[in-house]
Order: sequence, then structure tokens, then C-alpha cells
Amino acid sequence: MTTASSPNLLDVNRRFYDALWRDAVLIAPQRFNTWPLVDALAAQAPRRLEVAPGLRPRLPVAGTAFADVSPPALRQLGSQGGLCVQALADALPFPDAAFDLVCAFDIIEHIEADEAAVAELARVAAPGAALLLSVPIHMAAWTPFDDFVGHYRRYEPAALLALLRRHGFELRRSAAHGMQPKSTWLLKLGMWFLTHQRERAMWWYNRVFMRFALGAQPPLSPAPGLIDSDGVDTLLLECRKLA
Repeated sequence: MTTASSPNLLDVNRRFYDALWRDAVLIAPQRFNTWPLVDALAAQAPRRLEVAPGLRPRLPVAGTAFADVSPPALRQLGSQGGLCVQALADALPFPDAAFDLVCAFDIIEHIEADEAAVAELARVAAPGAALLLSVPIHMAAWTPFDDFVGHYRRYEPAALLALLRRHGFELRRSAAHGMQPKSTWLLKLGMWFLTHQRERAMWWYNRVFMRFALGAQPPLSPAPGLIDSDGVDTLLLECRKLA
């Protein structure tokens, strides 16, 4: 699901997510609370790219370009009509201005050289293209789970907006987002099982946790500009690429 330019983080991400996707099933994008927003944007965007979706794509799979480092994820996406390439987020193998809609959910926090990754997102986005980006926010909210899943950082909202502006993106709307359990106890239990009893953990993840989490998603509520991020764990931004 993620990429990283740091060799150590890249290794952490590949080990964790290859193991995750090897035993997981693809979840259709229509099952996520992002679908109404994505569906409206995709209807106006024939050229679409999603970076590092793993098996949790948010864009329509058929006809969408996907760049990921995980072969198990790419195989399943390709079997459903996705146009798949194995690539890092900070080295995308696409021409300039190639896409009308670019998505990067929960990606750039895994990349040490996030400036280079956002530059790549900007390079492949056509003028006027939409960018959907989600990241965990507030370093004060850092937990052992961030280390476990290979995060390099959490973002402060003002610094995130400045990063996007440097690469020609203008914020349109934002929303609270994310499916991570809020219970510290549940996170610790999940990490223990993934480390010590991976097969059992994956059975519960695929058959119990994901079904519960998908059913418990609140409607996504995008608001103009930047929302009040106090108490928000993950922020979703809808941006436009300036000409």
C-alpha cells in the first residue's frame, strides 16, 4: 500500500504490506465512504491514477492506472481491469500532465523524501486535475502503531498545505478520514497478532475487522477549505492543480 525512498523504511513497508496483501482480498471502492466524492470526480476524469492503493483502491478499478510496489496487490488489481505498474511514489513512470485525477491515500507519510513524492504527483497531474490526498496528522498523536506500519511522520496541517502549495496544488475541500481503531488496546492487540500469529490475524482482519470497519464508516463530509483538525487522526484533502 505504501512506498518509501529510505532503504530501511522501504524494507519495512515491503515486508509489512506484501504479507498483508498476500492473504487479503480486493475491496471494491464503492464500499468506502470516499466513493460519493470519488465517483463525482472520476466521472469528469477519463485519465486516472491511484498511487500505492494496495488492495484498498478508492478509484474505479477498470481503466485506472495503479502504481504500487506490491506484486500481490498489482496482480489482483490487474485481474479486475486495472492498468498496473510496479513503481515507487517518488519515481512514477508516466509522462508529464498525464492524468486528470490523481489519488494518494495514506502514502506520503511513509516516504522520507516526501517533497520528491509530491513533486511527482504534481508532475503527472494535468493543469486543473484533481488530487485526493490523505495523511495522518499531528505528531503529538504518534503511537507505536505509526512505527509498526512504517510511517516516517505525521503532518501538521499548516505544513502539509505549504508542501502542496509549493508544488502548485490549491486546497478546495477537506474532511476527517480514516479507519484506524481509536482504541489503543485494540491497536496493541492487532500488532501482537500480526507479529506473532500472522495467519490468524489475517483471518480476523479479512473476515471480521474489515467488515465491521466498512459497516461502521460515517458518511464523508467534505467542507470548503481546511476543517478544524483538533481530534482528527487522518485528514483527506481535495486539491486542484493550478495551471
